[in-house]
Amino acid sequence: MQLSTAPYEERLTAPRSWWLISFLIGVSCALILLPFGTLPLLGGLVGGTAASAVVASSYGSVRIRVVGGSLIAGEAKIPVTALGEAEVLSPEEAAAWRTYKADTRAFLLLRAYIPRALKVEVTDPQDPTPYLYLSTREPERLAEALKAARETAA
Repeated sequence: MQLSTAPYEERLTAPRSWWLISFLIGVSCALILLPFGTLPLLGGLVGGTAASAVVASSYGSVRIRVVGGSLIAGEAKIPVTALGEAEVLSPEEAAAWRTYKADTRAFLLLRAYIPRALKVEVTDPQDPTPYLYLSTREPERLAEALKAARETAA
């Protein structure tokens, strides 16, 4: 079997500044434990840095993929046949759609550190979700991958 399109995959990693913040949280923990001696200070530095790095890493581990006729965005898996048109959102439009234009029934995969997004209409009459809002660094490429996957599935 020959696949006509290359699958799309993107990992929404946390920005580099979050790793610096993780280290600074470790320094803060170390300073809190400073009165108890050197060993607790080092434990606070290592433990605080490690704990905050785990949180930053887990938040930044979400993936968006278009494979096997499905869009997989975080925990959601939707067949591309149930999706309509994809609209690439500029940073201003994305901010509007994640605030005052947002529908409470929509699926939102938000990452505040990613200014652009893709809004994909859900056409399945059985699904109450009106659209998917996906924060992505490459919305044009994701829209093309969805279109190609829909054409392949049809």
